Amino acid sequence: MGKFKNIIWIIALIILIVLIGVISYGYYRNATMEVTRPVATMEVENFGTIKFELYPEYAPETVANFIALANRGFYDGLTFHRIVKDFMIQGGDKNGDGTGIATTSDLRDDGDDTEYTIKGEFIANGVDNKLQFEEGVVAMARSDYTSYSSSLTEESYNSGSSQFFIMTAKNTSLNGQYTSFGKVIEGMDIVHQIEEVEVKAADDADTTGNTEVSTPVNPPVITSIRVETNGIDYGLPETLTPFDYTTWLYQQYGIDPSAFTTVE
Repeated sequence: MGKFKNIIWIIALIILIVLIGVISYGYYRNATMEVTRPVATMEVENFGTIKFELYPEYAPETVANFIALANRGFYDGLTFHRIVKDFMIQGGDKNGDGTGIATTSDLRDDGDDTEYTIKGEFIANGVDNKLQFEEGVVAMARSDYTSYSSSLTEESYNSGSSQFFIMTAKNTSLNGQYTSFGKVIEGMDIVHQIEEVEVKAADDADTTGNTEVSTPVNPPVITSIRVETNGIDYGLPETLTPFDYTTWLYQQYGIDPSAFTTVE
């Protein structure tokens, strides 16, 4: 009987040792496992290389959108069209002046000339994005139509498309208000070099004295952006219909926009 008890104790001890080993290995694996995120490599003509990792866990729609555009060559040849020292550098506009957005043909093979936007992924828009706006953070640019009407909050929040900016300094006022989706891991010195280029007021700026002086005299050119996804397919974002400010404005005054359509 005593021999039988000893065998039971030995078996129990073996099971305990195995369980401890399994649990310990799990902790070790979690502690040492490197989280593989997609990494974007941006080449800027006459400046150099900037690399930034993307955070799909915080902004999956935005990351999917950026990867699709970048790897289809959308950003190749575009510029940094807006630069504000001690704040950020902004690019990704096909028009080069802050007015352009992407079309579905820029995003996918079966697309067309239809422009689109994506959902803003930040706290004010109901998304728990924890990536704070510190130096090197990459974020989506968007419009702010609330200056025309406080009722246009949703339209403003969901107006991002292709334009992005890189923070050159910390700015907590943006936290929870814009979609942060990446962070520079190499080439922050290049970002600061770009920040130092000569800027002027836009050619069509008013003369009230409140005009932002942020248009580069010689806009830095993005030679290319490509994203290494490590074999992971991040898919495509859900596209939204852009807010038509002109039509909305006409409607406020009871004007039929079609009355201004040019017939050729």
